[in-house]
Amino acid sequence: MNPRIAFIAAPLLVMAYGVIRILDGLDGSRGPGLAWTSGHLAFMAALILFVSTFLQMRRMAGGNVLSTVTTGLGVFGILTLFVQFGIDLVVGFMSADHAAMSVLFDQVQAVPGVPILIYQGGPLLFFAAQTAIVAQLAVQRRVKAWTPVLVLLDCVLPFANKDLMPLGALFLLISFVPLAGQVSRTAKPGSAPAPSLV
Repeated sequence: MNPRIAFIAAPLLVMAYGVIRILDGLDGSRGPGLAWTSGHLAFMAALILFVSTFLQMRRMAGGNVLSTVTTGLGVFGILTLFVQFGIDLVVGFMSADHAAMSVLFDQVQAVPGVPILIYQGGPLLFFAAQTAIVAQLAVQRRVKAWTPVLVLLDCVLPFANKDLMPLGALFLLISFVPLAGQVSRTAKPGSAPAPSLV
């Protein structure tokens, strides 16, 4: 797959998840059902693509120690989110209604270490690392200074209100378009791209 596609498809899939999530909640509860399943599958597909974006941004940053550590933390965060959404899917498949889902989620949350690793600390690493590596690219003048600001907005908006996720995804898409352009201008693997003029 062309690596540029990940920078465009990942935010669009997150946006799709956000929209589906809103629609799923119009009846007052979310899941189980088609909307719950399709939304979660969209987000999980986005997470797979985010691995590619991290690897590409690490290469853009020159593959230095900071970008390598940041990428490692980001990928670990992606893995925890993938597990979280996988649990959500399994709970949805096993439950007849939303009340049954709540019971199963309580059982999952009762497992020692799961809340902090899968639902709290682990996912935060993804968002923090994504902002950090784009900020590094901005410092290196690979992207404009406003790019990490938009990435940060994408990260914080869902924490303020999850219904703002589609808006955050739009900000992420706008910030990722110049990065996709950087991929297309890279001369060869392992070489750092020229400073962005986009």
